[in-house]
Amino acid sequence: MRHRVAGYKLSRTKDQRIALRRNLVKQLFEHERIRTTRAKAEAVRGQAERLITLAKRGNLAGDAQMVHARRLAAARLADADAVRKLFDDIAPRFESRPGGYTRIIKLGLRSGDAAEMVLLELVEG
Repeated sequence: MRHRVAGYKLSRTKDQRIALRRNLVKQLFEHERIRTTRAKAEAVRGQAERLITLAKRGNLAGDAQMVHARRLAAARLADADAVRKLFDDIAPRFESRPGGYTRIIKLGLRSGDAAEMVLLELVEG
C-alpha cells in the first residue's frame, strides 16, 4: 500500500533524487525558467515555492531570523549564489503575492522518448 507516501521517485535512488531536485531548484532560481519533463517539474515545484516563502518571511523578520532563514535555504540549495539571488532578487518581487510563484507551461512531447516536456518558470511578481 502507498498510503501517506509523498513525492515522486523519478526512477532514481534516494541520493540521486535529492541531487536532482537540488540541482533543478538551483537552476530555476538561477535562470528563472527551466525546460524539463512534467514529472520532474511537479516534483520540484513545491520545494521551490517553499524556499521562496522561506525567503520572504526571512526578509520580513529581524536579523537573527533572517540569518536562520538564509542558513536553512543554504542547506537545501548548497549554492551561495543561488541563496543570495533568492533572498535579494526573487523574494522581494513576491512580497505582496500570497503564493503561486511558479507556472508550468506544456510544450509537447520530446522527440526521442515522447516524454511530456514543460517549461517551469517563475511568474512575474
